[in-house]
Amino acid sequence: MVDLQNTFNDFNSKKIIILGDVMVDTYLTGHVSRISPEAPVPVVQLASKESRLGGAANVALNIKALGAEPIIISVIGIDEEGDKFIQLLKENNISDKGIFRSKNHVTTVKTRVIGNNQQLLRIDYEEVKPIHIDLAKYLITQVKEIATAHQADAIIFEDYNKGVLVPDLISEVIRFANEKKIITTVDPKKENFFEYKNVTLFKPNLKELKEGTHQDFSVKDKNAFLKAVGELNKKLNPKYTFVTLSENGVYINDESENHFIPAHLRVITDVSGAGDTVISVVTLCLASGMSPKLSAEIANLAGGLVCEKVGVVSIDKEQLMNEAVSVL
Repeated sequence: MVDLQNTFNDFNSKKIIILGDVMVDTYLTGHVSRISPEAPVPVVQLASKESRLGGAANVALNIKALGAEPIIISVIGIDEEGDKFIQLLKENNISDKGIFRSKNHVTTVKTRVIGNNQQLLRIDYEEVKPIHIDLAKYLITQVKEIATAHQADAIIFEDYNKGVLVPDLISEVIRFANEKKIITTVDPKKENFFEYKNVTLFKPNLKELKEGTHQDFSVKDKNAFLKAVGELNKKLNPKYTFVTLSENGVYINDESENHFIPAHLRVITDVSGAGDTVISVVTLCLASGMSPKLSAEIANLAGGLVCEKVGVVSIDKEQLMNEAVSVL
């Protein structure tokens, strides 16, 4: 029997590198009581405006909330939005040592309009393009130096298809991590889906699994689902494949076993950022020596908990631990 309390306490000693696309999440929140006379759209009476760390930086917030030390390695622009991002790092006591500011890069901002506790609209300000090969080489050096100096326990690839994670960077960091026996986990997107060969854990959601393998099937058809997972495993050779299935829970393979873990009954308010929480929790669980199945069960709980709150929020460690102890 695993002592969950001790394992959660063990999170505090872990150092996790988060490599990928960062952004600023801005929230315009207000009240809706009427429809605009100009167009069939709601009028939001603005009450507040708030900016938070987003993308790979939201993963860092989750890692920090769980007690571990996050180190982000990414690229932002030399722009006002980039200044805001650095300020948010300082406010959250997260190091900016791995952040490179480039005049050729635009800092991504996702602005969500919330009315009556519901997301009504999202506006994305960004410029999507792959980073230059010289910058990729610089980031590879940064990963190696920081991982060695801080004795990193894991590297999370947080891919939002904004251009930081290019194929040469991905393959070289995986090679380095495997050589140094550092855990690697991946939250993929469509563009680089099959670049992540030989990682510890690969975590697509159901939609990404279908798109990546060019197959369409019902999640209830387990044979079709496992066929797609088998195709993915053949191409990528991850140690573990972990698929999030929304209201149907999660799936993980453990050596030759397949585990389908059902979701817990929740009042779902907002799914934004749930994937960031899930990859953070499963990575820390694996880094702390938990079995893949138990790691997936706890990550499944965590994803559900953050979906009960509006907007992209970090997991509450105490709440997660108490729920894990009571239901697992």
